[in-house]
This record gives sequence, C-alpha cells and structure tokens, in this order.
Amino acid sequence: MLKPSTLAMILAGGRVGELGVLTHYRPKSAVPFGGFARVIDFPLTNLMHSGIELIAILSQYRSYSLINHIGTGAAWDMIGRHRGISILPPFKDYENPHWYRGSADAVYQNLDFIRYHKPGEILVLSGDHIYQMDYRNMIRYHNEQDADLTAAFIRVNKKDAASRFGVAEIGDEHGEGGRLISYEEKPENPKGDWASLTVLCFRPEILYEILKENQENESYEFGRDIIPMMMERNMKVYGYKFRDYWGYTGTVDEYWQTSMDLLGENPKIDMEQWGIRTNLEHRGIRDCQPLKVGDSGVLDNSMAYNGCIVEGMVKNSILFPGVRVEKGAEVKDSVLFFNTVVESGARLERVVSDVNTSFGHNARVGVAGANGPDKVTVIGWNNHVPENMVIGSGCTVAPGISAEKWPQQGLADLEELQ
Repeated sequence: MLKPSTLAMILAGGRVGELGVLTHYRPKSAVPFGGFARVIDFPLTNLMHSGIELIAILSQYRSYSLINHIGTGAAWDMIGRHRGISILPPFKDYENPHWYRGSADAVYQNLDFIRYHKPGEILVLSGDHIYQMDYRNMIRYHNEQDADLTAAFIRVNKKDAASRFGVAEIGDEHGEGGRLISYEEKPENPKGDWASLTVLCFRPEILYEILKENQENESYEFGRDIIPMMMERNMKVYGYKFRDYWGYTGTVDEYWQTSMDLLGENPKIDMEQWGIRTNLEHRGIRDCQPLKVGDSGVLDNSMAYNGCIVEGMVKNSILFPGVRVEKGAEVKDSVLFFNTVVESGARLERVVSDVNTSFGHNARVGVAGANGPDKVTVIGWNNHVPENMVIGSGCTVAPGISAEKWPQQGLADLEELQ
C-alpha cells in the first residue's frame, strides 16, 4: 500500500514591522520580488518541483492580495482530483474564541483539515524565504531516521544569528544532518551556528499531540515553544543541513540585499534555472507589452520585465511590469514595483518603491548627503513625489501621502513622512 501524500502547511499570514510600509496593506509573503513574482512563489515552486500536491496556506493579516495572487493554484499546477491549494483564514466558533495566536496555534486550529487528508508527513513552511530546495530529500532523511521532527538549518556566522533566528547545534557534522544537541530561539549568545529555515517535517501523530499540549501555555510558536518542548521530552528531533543559497526578507535591508543577489554575471539567485512560477494573471502581467528601451535608454546590470519603458538610465536595478523611466531620469541600485513612473530629471538611488508611485521632474530620492548613511529609502504605494523634492537616504514615506503633507524642505537622511 502506498504511503499517504505529504501535506504542506505554509505560514503566510503575518506582517513584519521591519518591512515597514511594504507590509502596510499586504502580508510579507505577498511582497513583490524578482521583477514579476511574489515572495511566496519560492516555497510554492519548491513544492511543485518536489511533487507535493496537497498545500494549505495559513493567512491572517490583510489576506486579499495573497488570495488574489494564489487564485485557483493553476500557476503551480495545483488543480486536480487529488491536488490543490487551500487558503485557511482564521475563524471563531463555539469551541475556539481566538484568531491565530501564533504559528503553532494556526496549525492547531486546522487539525481537522489535516486529519481529513491523513498525510504521511506534515511539512510546515515559512512563506517569506527565498531559496530553492527539493523537499523530497529532507523527507527521505526524516523517514530514514524515523524522526518525530526534522527541521532544516543553514550554517551562519554566530554574530549574524544572534537575536535573529532559532539556532541549533547539530550532531554528525559530516552527514546530511544529525540529532539536535541544542536549540535556542533568538539567543543573544548562541551556542550553535545552524540557523532555522522554518522548514519543519513532522510525524503527524506527534504533531497532533504536542500542539494540543501546547494549548495550555501562553505562547504558540514553533521555534519558541514546540521544538524546545519536543527536545525536553527526548523526542527524536533531527536537523537537516541545507547548504545552498537562502535569502531572508524580514527587514528592508535584507529584502534589498536579497533583490540585489538577482544581479551580476553569476547571480546567487537564478530564477530561470530555479524554474520559478507565478500567477501571470495577477495584475495582468501576461498581457503586458514587450519591454521597450528607447534610443536614449540604458539598462546596465538590471532586470526589467515586460510592460516597462526605459528611456533614461537604469543601473543595478529591478523593474516590475509597468515601470516607466523617462529620458534624462536615473535609477541606480533600486527596486521599483508595478507601475512606478520616474519622470525626466529625477534621480533615484538605493530606493524601494511600492506600486503606483511616481517621482516628479528633478526629484532626488535616496541620495545621501556628503557624510550620510548608505541606507535604503522606501516609498509606500500610491504616492506622487513632487517635482524637485529631495528625500535623503534611509527615509520612509507612508502610502498615499496627500499633496499638502509633502514638506517643502524635503526629508533629511533617516526621516519619516507619515
């Protein structure tokens, strides 16, 4: 008898404050990435290539853009008699008076959905990481070890891991993985140097048991609560060592740096080689006209998708569909989301611009002063930056700022406009 299929649960509903205005109106997993895709497309594509066809997406914060993007699941071949994508929003009923109170609680509240499918393994994934992984190798390792839980980790510098990730010490340093020796959630002084990817493979009956017991606690997170509980009880908890590229998008700086990893002669992220899928019906990407580069247009070490018109200079940047860079404008080291317009004479440097934003004639945005910080400036969606406006490095502009709120003196480095 064949073993039941793996069920994947994607944790995709949260908002991280560190992404600022980029997540004012969307969950972090729905943030645009790579010139045409969304962050959640990476785990979804990994699942598709791994042959995992039962997927649930747990969404809570401002779910509309995510639901609209997922659509029917056809973009990832997830339509069929025995495969599909289910979006599971939070709910309240006579037994449950709470919204999702954490990652572990979100899965617990959907145990009826999980039990209905009778999976052989339950794969719990974060929806906000950029990486390519064949989950079948991890699942095979999990089953070979007869593990209760196998978690994926990547080796990092201890200084980088401090206060940022769950960090483990893993035995059997020369194999695919090993038993977890220790695990700490966001420690100030980590013992180990293996950071959690939030890719967790559970034995179903163990997950049911531990999630139910955790309901008696006041915290409901996999890293903070579930993994330590299982280790304290001497359950079989293993670490699987991931040794390829992994990009994090938890802060603006990390999002920008991961985006820059798409560029160069030998980019760290090769979306074509990875076979990234996205929903081309979302925002009408499929119907965009081909990229147009005018006589004066320059695209230097940049990505520009269909629907873009480039008549100015674009260097080390990523342009989403509908972006227009007019003659005499300059865009450098920047990421411009859908339908951004950069008018003539405007200069952008190290800017992330959300959708439907325009930069007026001769605006100067993200360019630091003589001794200013080399930080990313973020402009929220539905803005018109007035002509001749000067916005310094590391600034943040909230979505939809009305014309009268723009300060005549501009914004100095690191200032915010709400």
